Amino acid sequence: MRQWLIDIRNQQNISQNEIAKKCNITPAYYYMIENGKRNPSVKLAKIIAQKMNFDSYSKSWTIFFE
Repeated sequence: MRQWLIDIRNQQNISQNEIAKKCNITPAYYYMIENGKRNPSVKLAKIIAQKMNFDSYSKSWTIFFE
C-alpha cells in the first residue's frame, strides 16, 4: 500500500475518481496503484506527481519505484 500517496490525496481533499480523471486513467487502475497492486509507468508516475503537486510535499515521481 502506498500510504504516502493516500495521505497526499486526502490532504488535497481529492477523491480517487477525481485524480484518476485528471490523469486520464480509470478509477480502478488508480486504486490499484494506490494500493500497491500495480506500478505506474514512468510517464504516468510523472503525470500523477504533477497533478497532485508532489513538489509541495517534498516528493518526486521516483518515489513510486522505491
